[in-house]
Amino acid sequence: MDGVITVRPAVREKRYSLFSIRRQWLLYVLLAPAILWIVVFNFIPTLITIPMVFKDYNIMKGIWGSPWNGMENMRAAWESPDFLRVLRNTLEISLLRLSAGFFPPIILAVLTHELRSARIRNVAQSVTYLPHFLSWPIVWGIVLALLNPADGVLVTALRQLGIKPVDVFLEQVWFRPLLIVSGIWKEIGWGTIIYLAALSGIEPELYEAATVDGAEWYQRLWHITLPGIKPVMVLLLTLSVSGLLNAGFEQVYLFYSPLNYQVSDIIDTWVFRKGLLGANYALGTAVGFWKSVVGLILILTANKAAKQFAGQGIW
Repeated sequence: MDGVITVRPAVREKRYSLFSIRRQWLLYVLLAPAILWIVVFNFIPTLITIPMVFKDYNIMKGIWGSPWNGMENMRAAWESPDFLRVLRNTLEISLLRLSAGFFPPIILAVLTHELRSARIRNVAQSVTYLPHFLSWPIVWGIVLALLNPADGVLVTALRQLGIKPVDVFLEQVWFRPLLIVSGIWKEIGWGTIIYLAALSGIEPELYEAATVDGAEWYQRLWHITLPGIKPVMVLLLTLSVSGLLNAGFEQVYLFYSPLNYQVSDIIDTWVFRKGLLGANYALGTAVGFWKSVVGLILILTANKAAKQFAGQGIW
């Protein structure tokens, strides 16, 4: 029609974006330091070190002066007699973490949410959330104080009861249960807080209507509570799947020893010994790079599967 100006969708979207930036400029200013930190300490170092993946790195020649060697660094990792064992340990420990640690925060959040006393609920949240702020060296010290075979608190109590305790630090069979239980104890409060935030967004009228209709607690749980926290469950599960090759370096490094390498050595600890302590920086960079590639593939796959089976994903 004459006299009518048609604005293309791309132009309209661009104008809306500029208007949104101008209207919320203060939020972007507050976000700028975090973005700058990520760019300077994450993106730039990653981009600079990518050539090391395909080079025979010499510390005296630098990254750009070292000769190219193609895929030799990854081939050296694959041909290492320990690599398959390390890869298997990493996947097994990560899957154990995921399967054993996914549901406890949900259960604890639901139980805490059902508490009628606000004071008891706040105390329960504080007690379970406190270990999240402890560093892994402190957690390792607590575990050692409890289970030290010489004078640990629990070990001493078992001896007084006439029970012969086992040395959980020497026997390989106890390493992974110790790792998983201590990890759950440390992080269950953090997960509980996330799910409690999701539970607070559920309309109380839904529970009231279900109660009036005669729904039991398990029916309210199945039809109201779990669907209400489903988006958070999908989000956390997808993010957990993307980190299957990250089995928790700091915790494993503190808990493991040469006596249990067969079940405790993971990719990160192996790279630490070979790459940093062994000064084979190119090998460590190559393994880290391909871990990131696999992680990207995993999170894309997990997000697609979440959309297909759960009806929603991260994006």
